[in-house]
Amino acid sequence: MIDLTTSLLAIDVGRGTQDILVYEPGRSIENSIKLVLPSPTVVTAGKIQEATRAGLPVFLDGYLMGGGANTGAIRKHLSRGLPVYATPEAAGTLHDDPERVRAMGVEIRADPPGDAAIVRTTDYMEPELRQALALFGVDYPENVAIAVQDHGYSPHRSNRIHRFELMRDRLDAGDWDLLSLASDPPIADMTRMQAVLRQAPGALVTDTGPVALIGALCDPVVRRMAKAGVTLVNAGNGHTLCFTLRRQEIHGLFEHHTGALDPEKLQHYIRRLADGTLTSEEVFDDGGHGAAVRKPLATDAVVVTGPNRLRLLPEAYQAAPFGDMMLSGCFGLAYLWKVFRETTL
Repeated sequence: MIDLTTSLLAIDVGRGTQDILVYEPGRSIENSIKLVLPSPTVVTAGKIQEATRAGLPVFLDGYLMGGGANTGAIRKHLSRGLPVYATPEAAGTLHDDPERVRAMGVEIRADPPGDAAIVRTTDYMEPELRQALALFGVDYPENVAIAVQDHGYSPHRSNRIHRFELMRDRLDAGDWDLLSLASDPPIADMTRMQAVLRQAPGALVTDTGPVALIGALCDPVVRRMAKAGVTLVNAGNGHTLCFTLRRQEIHGLFEHHTGALDPEKLQHYIRRLADGTLTSEEVFDDGGHGAAVRKPLATDAVVVTGPNRLRLLPEAYQAAPFGDMMLSGCFGLAYLWKVFRETTL
């Protein structure tokens, strides 16, 4: 299902880890170089925490990147009475509205004060990855595909609502085809993806949730199940995305925060999605992003991937494309590279 003609570095950037595949033509996927490393937000948070322990001001310099651990570290740094500064672009990591960033206590400026610890903000840690691969004599691939989760530019309203509206718009435009959620290039409103694209011109940049489920379909058992209809779940560290799918047609989907889910609640949402009665308001009011249903899909076939799969759906089929669940998103990226880039040559 994945047979590329060129080398590819596939990076799936999550909340806890960044999962990496180095694809080389002629080498089997099973023998490919694979890495599961701390995510950029975790790495950035660690550097902020070092500055906090040293009692130093922090200056955020770089690109808009995903939040999470880094944002929490900034709030803790500020709570200790220590200053935080940020360039205008790096400040977008904390919020799309600069006034909200200033209200946190962050000063937005172009240059750092002399005593500040400079912390680079980025979702694409190219220098570090080049160094790591070079230490093992591995050439850096000529092509790059990167997945991040993007809520879209939404300075004055809920980014949960905005993200799901963008997903729904792409589904409607693409006749609810699975690949409609993985546009290439990303739309202009996806500021996190656009920041990655500025760092890696020519890269394929798309969303983490769909690529993990596209990757799960590289498991031959899952592909067979999808012919009749299947519920596909990506139980990530930060978010859980669920589709009902027949072949490549999405019948419905919802997205929630993984930390707010337990097995019973998730099963409830899965049942409601399958029978077509789940509403976006129900998911949003529970702290999630939303739901969209085109039509019901009666199926008992449930497949799960992602690092929280056993906690949330231990009885479901555990998808393991090419024998490696943690690389599902990378396999999805490689498949999309083949579809979007190589089939049009």
